[in-house]
Amino acid sequence: MLRKVEFVALIVFLGLASAAFADQITLKNGDHLTGTVVKSDGKTLVLHTEFGGDVTVQFAAITEITTDKPLHVALKNGQTVVGAIKTSGGNLEVAPASGAPVETPKENVVAIRNDADQLAYEKALHPGLLEGWNGGANVGFSLTRGNSQTENLSLAFNAARATKNDKLSMYTNAVYGTNQLATPSTTANTEAGGIRYDRNINPRMFGFVGADFMSNALQDLNLRSVGSVGLGYHAIKSERATLDFLAGGNFTDENYTETVTDTTVTPPTTSTMKVIHNYGALTLGEELVHKLGKSTVLTEKLYFYPNLTETGQYRGTFDLGWVTKISKWLGWQNQFSDIYVSNPPPGARQNDVVLTTGLNFTFTH
Repeated sequence: MLRKVEFVALIVFLGLASAAFADQITLKNGDHLTGTVVKSDGKTLVLHTEFGGDVTVQFAAITEITTDKPLHVALKNGQTVVGAIKTSGGNLEVAPASGAPVETPKENVVAIRNDADQLAYEKALHPGLLEGWNGGANVGFSLTRGNSQTENLSLAFNAARATKNDKLSMYTNAVYGTNQLATPSTTANTEAGGIRYDRNINPRMFGFVGADFMSNALQDLNLRSVGSVGLGYHAIKSERATLDFLAGGNFTDENYTETVTDTTVTPPTTSTMKVIHNYGALTLGEELVHKLGKSTVLTEKLYFYPNLTETGQYRGTFDLGWVTKISKWLGWQNQFSDIYVSNPPPGARQNDVVLTTGLNFTFTH
């Protein structure tokens, strides 16, 4: 009987000892939580508990906090203090391994990170050129036989590398279609691609520079090259949605092939000639990214390019798409694009509409 009591006492002692050396927080409603502080962004705090997993609480709802291991505390003045944390008179006190404790109001805390999160944060500030990329590839294909003989293929790739201070993004897409029972047999043949670099000026403003390229065989467009520079503004920037407005200027170089028919001779002859348009234009646009629920992401872009060299001429683009996740790396993608040119070559239409659907393969590096 004595041994049983001693065993129970030992278990109780070990339980109390483990609790004594765990991080503890007290909320305004009097609740006490015990675990390990993982991180905080100054708005919420994540506490890892033994049986409940990660628990997220509002940082403003915490009245007392005590940690037994050093944490990295980032303050609004740019200073980062490393040490165990406790509350003192409504303020947060950080006790470094050496030197006097640092006391600050809770409102001055920008972030709290453990060693692993601090290492990831520092790495994110200056990642290698091949690190931090997110993106995906889209593939769509259709085939018909019998009363019709068509093949349609759409390919797209996009990638972005965002850090605390800048963002580098790239994209490319192609649509090709044929109808063997029609003349001409090619029904679609477009390629586009581009790259853009954004640099943050402050939390809301950023500067950008980019280059875009496009060809459209059915519009007799051999190549359109556009170099842009300007400023952007984050009207909305949250975890669920971002809305950016952009304004700047660009230089556009267009290379068309125009077919000319000479009717002054018998029989009439046809020949081709290159038509080149070089002009400066404005870049005016907006971009929206919005998460719809847990599995769907909506993207929308609208751009308007007024020609400054030939006033009255312009170009406009509109893109709308969404991706619904099927698994961690696989999703279903739909994309609608409308490209309008006010002055195409004679015989070519001003508007090109492209609708694609298919599988999306995501990656993270």
